[in-house]
Amino acid sequence: MYLTSLSKLEPLLSVWYPLSLVLIYLGTIISIAEGMNRSSSNDAEFTRKVVHIGSGNVILIAWWFKLPLWILLVASFVASFITLISYFLPILPSINSVERKSLGTFFYAVSIGILTYWFWTINKHQYAVIGILIMAWGDGMAAIIGKKFGRHHYQILGIKKSWEGSLTMMGLSFLISSIILFFTGEPINLILISSLLVSVIATGLETFSKWGIDNLTVPLSSSIVAFYFT
Repeated sequence: MYLTSLSKLEPLLSVWYPLSLVLIYLGTIISIAEGMNRSSSNDAEFTRKVVHIGSGNVILIAWWFKLPLWILLVASFVASFITLISYFLPILPSINSVERKSLGTFFYAVSIGILTYWFWTINKHQYAVIGILIMAWGDGMAAIIGKKFGRHHYQILGIKKSWEGSLTMMGLSFLISSIILFFTGEPINLILISSLLVSVIATGLETFSKWGIDNLTVPLSSSIVAFYFT
């Protein structure tokens, strides 16, 4: 009887451990960002990018432990709701404290839900990981590098970008895509060609960031291109 009850709890216990890691990790990231946001010496956009980059890494925990799809969808829904509320009410300044009105964090959470639903369903987790990490690290570091070191600017449809930031986006997109495809066993020539294509498309879409829509277009397009091309 005891062993039977224990066996029924095993699936729940196997999920609880990685889920607790995710919650602790996210709580730590948001706490650090909130602390930085309350310090006048820190730029608001920088603290937002800390959350942006840090939260994206959760997909690696989900991939490694093969978290069930329902957990990821619930997390995406909750995050979408919180970020949307935070857009109107300053409950978490580190999430939406930017110089412009943006729904970027909302689109970010929605894109995670879409990608995990699609690629978890067909057991091709790596493509969801590619899109989410490119959005997290590529877009996040492009904004930081562009703002701090950007000296050569250009404009597209009234949106100002820097070549330094765009090259950072392209380089990291190529690197992320290449590493993940390499570890999932794709041929090296296919890795290089598809990663180059992904990086160019992701960088092109990132240049149009009005309303934060790039937080939706970049991860979706990166995953789709990598999936269909390989």
